[in-house]
Amino acid sequence: MRLLIAYDGSSYAIGAIDDLTDAALPKDTEAVVMTVADVFLPPESTSDDAVSPVDNLVRRARARVTQALENAGRFAETGRDHVRARFPGWKVEALTCADSPAWGIIKKAEAWNADLVVVGAQGHSALARLMLGSVSQKILNEVPCSVRIGRARRKTGGPLRIMVGVDGSARSEAAVRRVAARAWPAGTEARTVAVLDLKVATLLSAMESAAALWVRAGDGDETAWVRRMAELSAESLRETGLSASSAVLEGDPRRALLEEAARWEADCIFVGATGLGAFERLLLGTVSAAVAGRAHCSVEVVRPPRERG
Repeated sequence: MRLLIAYDGSSYAIGAIDDLTDAALPKDTEAVVMTVADVFLPPESTSDDAVSPVDNLVRRARARVTQALENAGRFAETGRDHVRARFPGWKVEALTCADSPAWGIIKKAEAWNADLVVVGAQGHSALARLMLGSVSQKILNEVPCSVRIGRARRKTGGPLRIMVGVDGSARSEAAVRRVAARAWPAGTEARTVAVLDLKVATLLSAMESAAALWVRAGDGDETAWVRRMAELSAESLRETGLSASSAVLEGDPRRALLEEAARWEADCIFVGATGLGAFERLLLGTVSAAVAGRAHCSVEVVRPPRERG
């Protein structure tokens, strides 16, 4: 597991690191804690001519930028030390760069072939704030791997609860497989949740739709195959030793998933990056983005490894 952690020194970034204790990540995880200084580093002058007023301005600007990079480096090292304290078996390093906050993370994720990028739910104003909004939204949309929006666990005691949004698509199946592949602590509970909305009734008209895999002869309406899909997804989690249940809700998926997560007191929600066929019911910018931005708990948006370049 290659884990890239966006860190800006805020309590939200610390909470995202603490949340990883409930993520059931592998013991041999390799992590990079990265702080991006939202600055541009001017090139050094190579001219042998007398120093001009412009050169002086550039030199002073470079000194300020260098100081910002040093400050960012201290943030990254603090974050690295926090991760090492939490996960002594991991290989962890700190990294700093000068770039726009979102693109610095995206470029590193692509170059390093990261498996998972972790960002806090909100960030630090001095470093352009890794908040859900322009920066985290850009990361969610552009990185070629999965993204976890980490929030510190609010409840104390009780079993860990993992909710998975499913719609029968390949991407939501990838989210189920991601949960099934991790070594969760004993007693962890899982819940697969599907949401019936007006789009579901028209999915069968799209011949390429993965929904056709779940339909059986005699199904009177879409409710039958959706319930079957949700329950079979839960069964695949039970086969790994998890205590898993399923639920089918009605309404706007963005609202229904959030309400169910709050009612069930989920600790994390897993969703696919996009959903069924042309409808893309779990499309970033709609359902996945809404869940990531508004959930009371952590959210992991899953992209299968095969989608990475």
